[in-house]
Amino acid sequence: MTDKTYKGLLVEKRTSGVAVITLNRPEILNAIDWPMHAALEEVFVDLDNDPTVKAIVLTGAGRGFCSGGDQNALDDDVGTISATRSGRHLIRNMLELESPLIAAVNGVAVGLGATLALFCDVVFAEPAARFADTHVTAGVVAGDGGATIWPLLLGPVRAKHYLMTGDFISAEDAAAAGMINKVVPEGTVVEHAIRYAEMLASGPRDAIIWTKYAVNKLIKEQVHLNLDTAAALEMLTFNSPERRDAVSTFREKRKRFAEGGY
Repeated sequence: MTDKTYKGLLVEKRTSGVAVITLNRPEILNAIDWPMHAALEEVFVDLDNDPTVKAIVLTGAGRGFCSGGDQNALDDDVGTISATRSGRHLIRNMLELESPLIAAVNGVAVGLGATLALFCDVVFAEPAARFADTHVTAGVVAGDGGATIWPLLLGPVRAKHYLMTGDFISAEDAAAAGMINKVVPEGTVVEHAIRYAEMLASGPRDAIIWTKYAVNKLIKEQVHLNLDTAAALEMLTFNSPERRDAVSTFREKRKRFAEGGY
């Protein structure tokens, strides 16, 4: 595990028992292509099997956390079954991870990026961070877990607004709504998350693991209820004429994100 590399990720293991995973495609705000997606599926399993890792921090390189799926990569034909399987396994591997998983959201978290952050156990964000599930603006259903986690955190009525419009919610509003834990001063979110992770890593291991397990049973129940349905509907809409019309607009927005115009 020590010498292993992961496509699109940096993994640092600290002597404190904390591992830091950094999404590392900063030139496109850490957008996720299929090799990076496979690496994310794998890294959570590997760290779960590493007895020296007691807590994990997930963050993004550069000025963004994650701008979602790499649209160019998503257009590659990996097959409906393969894509659905990958999405299901990523969520499953995050939920089965025993060590606490702390998100340090250092900028925009969009689509799959928001899903990654919100499926973490604790979420810290900088003031400039914003969250959105923009699947609908690309003409598809939020099938990667967004249709599960947003209603759990915000309630169905507010979640439907964000999922049907693709609107952003600020870090401040997200914290006020109970969607994330805390907004921390600009430039400190990774340091804050690591300190918090170190606190948990030094705590009573079994009590922390099994508390997380008990709470995650509630989340898993919702995942089992609707993740497969949402993923199937995403694949259905992926091939629709509406999506083709939306893609050009979506790519223009992604370009503005990368140029700092969000």
